[in-house]
Amino acid sequence: MPSFAADVKNELAHKIDKKKCCQTAELAALLRMGASIVLGGNLNLGLSFVTENAAVARKTLTLLKSASEVKTEVTVTRSRRLKKNNRYALRVMPSPDVRPLMETLGMLGEDAIGRDRELLKKQCCRRAYLRGAFMGGGSINRPDAECHLELVTSSYGFADTIAGILKRMEFPVGFTDRKNNYLVYMKDGEAIMDFLSIIGATKALDEFESGRNLKEVRNQVNRLVNCETANLQKTVDAAARQNECIKLLEDRGMLSNLPLSLQKTARCRQENPDATLAELADMLLVSKSCVNHRLRKLMAMAGDLGKGKGEVSEKVY
Repeated sequence: MPSFAADVKNELAHKIDKKKCCQTAELAALLRMGASIVLGGNLNLGLSFVTENAAVARKTLTLLKSASEVKTEVTVTRSRRLKKNNRYALRVMPSPDVRPLMETLGMLGEDAIGRDRELLKKQCCRRAYLRGAFMGGGSINRPDAECHLELVTSSYGFADTIAGILKRMEFPVGFTDRKNNYLVYMKDGEAIMDFLSIIGATKALDEFESGRNLKEVRNQVNRLVNCETANLQKTVDAAARQNECIKLLEDRGMLSNLPLSLQKTARCRQENPDATLAELADMLLVSKSCVNHRLRKLMAMAGDLGKGKGEVSEKVY
């Protein structure tokens, strides 16, 4: 079963921008995330891009064909890792045509990462750039889990560029490293929904929002159930203490000498050991506070009798 992150990437892979500038920005981010430079004969340059997502591989190939007349080939291998997913290796064969392509994508020069600024002047291009970055190295937790989205790259400069774009868009992003990689991440649910929206993952956005709402309702129900369980336990414990005190007064022959109102309350509690104060009040045709006052009085009397004898607790409820 594909992960939620794979579903998001599959959706994005079918979205092709009509604007050439956006296609260039998306391809640049994609290749920065997952491509390595290959050196061929006559010092010609090539590219190697590897992904486990077939849809991402197809889109990368489509964008490359649209950007240049470079020669490409695709091979599929079986991963040796535990999940044994297919790995799609897209190779841009070394040729004189590759260098102009890489220059257009801002991948050559001492300040290669910095030159991405030329690709990011328009808002539409920045969105496409983030889309490519997510397809190349992004992941996101499923909607019913803890909110977490991250973009992972081995390049500090590229990670810093992504973080800078997101910060200028006022996203609450974090930046850290993990082994030899750098992570730009978000943990705020609303921010993650906004991110999915700007990169064009509308179906994933709907699923994520529905999952968050379901999780929120489930958590609220759990809180209510836990609260109700705790209140029920308090009611049972209080009723047990009240009956203990009433039994002590009865054993000492004091219950029959008490005012009729206290006797009725004591008998009602004995006959209904699981009833709440509200239920006892309805039976006695008095207010809840009145029932509470009478029971406290009975417990106080029993407490006075039991002091020092260990028959009842000295604590009055």
